Amino acid sequence: MDARIFRLENPLFSALQHLVEDQPGDVDKALNAPTRTYVRDARAMASTPADIKELQSAYKFVLDMPGVKSGEIKVQVEDGNMLVITGERSRDEDDKEGNGKFIRLERRVGKFMRKFSLPDNANLEAISAVCRDGVLTVTVQKLPPPEPKKVKTIEVKIA
Repeated sequence: MDARIFRLENPLFSALQHLVEDQPGDVDKALNAPTRTYVRDARAMASTPADIKELQSAYKFVLDMPGVKSGEIKVQVEDGNMLVITGERSRDEDDKEGNGKFIRLERRVGKFMRKFSLPDNANLEAISAVCRDGVLTVTVQKLPPPEPKKVKTIEVKIA
């Protein structure tokens, strides 16, 4: 049976064949498109600015978190040395009551996330986080530098 005749008899097969044969570039684009999760995470990371400061004994990560309660912020270490800060900012209950209408919405709501690769000298056992006046400060202590190896002198005997 000729493929063209089969295409006429089966509309579903005809549509699928048309997609595969006539537009291979579009199919490749669809298969290589980023996932929704990736796009959501990328937006969440881009919308959470951070300052990082290296002190003599620690690293400080400072992030603005206006309107976010400390219970809604999660600070974790993943994959051995990845500092991950996540949370969610929601609308105030006053805004949901319907006592009026918004003229403009500029404050961002939704999930936020930042990931930071920690250096080798970060002490993963000594990390603290404090949220005060809408500013989150995560402090990662540094490991003490390794002590220099002592030179051992061997006495040479005369034989």
